[in-house]
Amino acid sequence: MTPRPTPSGSDPKKKAEKAAKSVKKAVPKKAAEKAVTKKAAAEKAAPAAKKATTKKATAKKATTKKTTTKKATAKKVVTKAVVENAAVEKATALLDAGDRERLLAGTHHDPHTVLGAHPVPGGVAFRVFRPYALSVTVVAADLRAELHDDGDGFFSALLSLTEVPEYRLLVRYEGTVLETEDAYRFLPTLGELDLHLIGEGRHEYLWQVLGAHPMTHQGVAGTRFSVWAPNARGVHVAGTFNFWDGTGHPMRSLGSSGVWELFAPGIGEGELYKFEITRPDGSKTLRADPLARRTEAPPNTSSIVTASHHEWHDAQWLEQRADLPAHEAPFSVYEVHLPSWRPGLTYRQLADQLPAYVKDLGFTHVELMPIAEHPFGGSWGYQVTGFYAPTARLGTPDDFKYLVDALHQAGIGVLMDWVPAHFPRDDWALAEFDGRTLYEHEDPLRAAHPDWGTLEFDYGRREVRNFLVANAIYWCEEFHIDGLRVDAVASMLYLDYSREPGQWVPNEHGGRENLDAVAFLQEMNATVYRRVPGVVTIAEESTAWDGVTRATHHRGPGGFGGLGFGLKWNMGWMHDSLDYMSHEPVHRKYHHNEMTFSMVYAYSENYVLPISHDEVVHGKRSLVSKMPGDWWQQRANLRAYLGFMWAHPGKQLLFMGQEFAQGAEWSEAHGPDWWLLDPAYGAEPDHRGVRDLVRDLNIVYRHTPALWQRDTDPSGFQWIVGDAAEDNVFAFLRLAADGTPLLSVSNLSPVVRHDYRLGVPDDVPAWHESLNTDIAKYGGTDVTNPDIIKPEPQAHQGRPASIRLTLPPLATVWLRPA
Repeated sequence: MTPRPTPSGSDPKKKAEKAAKSVKKAVPKKAAEKAVTKKAAAEKAAPAAKKATTKKATAKKATTKKTTTKKATAKKVVTKAVVENAAVEKATALLDAGDRERLLAGTHHDPHTVLGAHPVPGGVAFRVFRPYALSVTVVAADLRAELHDDGDGFFSALLSLTEVPEYRLLVRYEGTVLETEDAYRFLPTLGELDLHLIGEGRHEYLWQVLGAHPMTHQGVAGTRFSVWAPNARGVHVAGTFNFWDGTGHPMRSLGSSGVWELFAPGIGEGELYKFEITRPDGSKTLRADPLARRTEAPPNTSSIVTASHHEWHDAQWLEQRADLPAHEAPFSVYEVHLPSWRPGLTYRQLADQLPAYVKDLGFTHVELMPIAEHPFGGSWGYQVTGFYAPTARLGTPDDFKYLVDALHQAGIGVLMDWVPAHFPRDDWALAEFDGRTLYEHEDPLRAAHPDWGTLEFDYGRREVRNFLVANAIYWCEEFHIDGLRVDAVASMLYLDYSREPGQWVPNEHGGRENLDAVAFLQEMNATVYRRVPGVVTIAEESTAWDGVTRATHHRGPGGFGGLGFGLKWNMGWMHDSLDYMSHEPVHRKYHHNEMTFSMVYAYSENYVLPISHDEVVHGKRSLVSKMPGDWWQQRANLRAYLGFMWAHPGKQLLFMGQEFAQGAEWSEAHGPDWWLLDPAYGAEPDHRGVRDLVRDLNIVYRHTPALWQRDTDPSGFQWIVGDAAEDNVFAFLRLAADGTPLLSVSNLSPVVRHDYRLGVPDDVPAWHESLNTDIAKYGGTDVTNPDIIKPEPQAHQGRPASIRLTLPPLATVWLRPA
């Protein structure tokens, strides 16, 4: 991954010049004129305040009106302040030299203790740090007091007040005056409970306390900024509001929590920002907010202050989605890469097209490849820098909510690829975030991902686990996501994943299991299932790890509790079945077991059968292009394979473009070849026929409980014939909870088999075809069994009765009781 440019205006060499020249832009013209008028009136009405810059000058006595201030209780109280002397005794208001030096160096851990207004012997000391300002005046009721310019952007005065008033600042720059609140008069916005939970790694609403949040605090509108950076010597907020110079916006460290916080009054939605962090060695780094909920569109990298205004209309969907657990419900998934499904469409434009398309095809869910913000589009979203922000390439977070809402209203669930395994090394993101290893493991061997040039999370650090667990909850609760497909689980589980001997260290028991990652996955799953009813988590786990979909409190033979996922991708079935289908039919008899072996372990986990994006890129060819033979045979093989897949125990997943037999590999640059479905294209009927089959597969599937009710129960499956290698035939029964059967028969040879006898139960008086992948409208030869098929009292294949079928070439046939 290559580092991305910092935002425009962030060059330190240009900050001062730009601030002086551009400050007029920060305030509308009328506001500036109003502020200047106030300043002139103040100088005319209170000459004593104007003389406050002399060392021992005194001012005329004046009684102030009663003003209200906020004490630590945040309740208004009436002050009885009297301006004994509007001049300053400069020596008692000046900053300590050490504080001044630390503020200039960006290493002050608690600027609120020295900046702002503070009772001191002799009155109230006002101290303001405003780089590039020409003057600063304190305004409180009838009081106007210009502070002394102490140099380097510091201004101070000691006013003879009995209590701290509620005040504002008039800050004069070249050509304009700003009237503003003082950020350093506000109490912390985070409470002790929040800090305690963050320290314990148990703050399940972490996104509500860290990041940037527009809010009203002590009666004033602004934005709270907070960030976890325990190794930092100092943290500032830089953004469009201070011309990317964070010098004047230092944050305070909140105890031992590692959290830095600042309430910045007057800053609202739409402002760009980053955190300027002073590292332990004194150098500085400008970082995007790890919990930013909105970002700039790449290649820009700034975070954006945001708040949601979306009103949801999917209450009915949310109420019913927990009625059935996923493994006992119909579950067929259309996998989508949003930026390339219809290139150029925004979230809202996709909401006008995607739900209707998916609903028409009968899929129960869509699975979105990662939509969290990522700098490099070629990573397809799998190298995330903005874990809490939907990619800005397609719109705002509310726009993404609108899309999810539209899918739910169409009756379609939304799954999302989630990537907690690693993150890129971009120097504006998470890598060595505060100058030392923080989100990544401190051991370089554990931190560096050997395959992708990225960094692995330190799952043993409770704050990092909290960051990720809260992120999983965030997507489910804030965006109503119905399921998380967790990417690259195997790379998390094993210390020796893609590592040679000597490149990894065994765990405390001498094993290769990453015990920290196991604990994290268990915590994530348990928390998500507890917090969000009806949500499912799905593991992309490519090994035979025991208990991926077992409950976390149930220990397996290896001594580990289950990982707690709801479903797991069946990578073994996918590889074996595609290998079988890639062979010419004449050779398939030598690979027959590749289609039957999956039933040896089919009930060891709750499985999804995935034909995903990974199988149709990087030279692997599209699904139809994997099939042997001429164009007709390729399509026939594909149709037969899809029929076999939809009948096999497990849920189904199909990547976009494969539903209409796209011949080319997928490319994120242009997406599916929709032109294949243009009626003006000569071969359009061939592609439309495959899509019609996918639609009918989904329709029959959803209305046939035998195909999904007992997906994880061995009693829901029975082989009729699994050893007909010479014939290339597979036949099995699927059984619903009430025993109602569906008979699936696949003939994966290119010849018609007449009067093919199959043993069947004797309690079904008649059968009829409910689906045949060879019918003419799908592009087949239209070899069918149009009549009711009655069993004969002839035992066969260990069954008391049998039927005779005509098996079409390279086809799958489904039969159910007539």
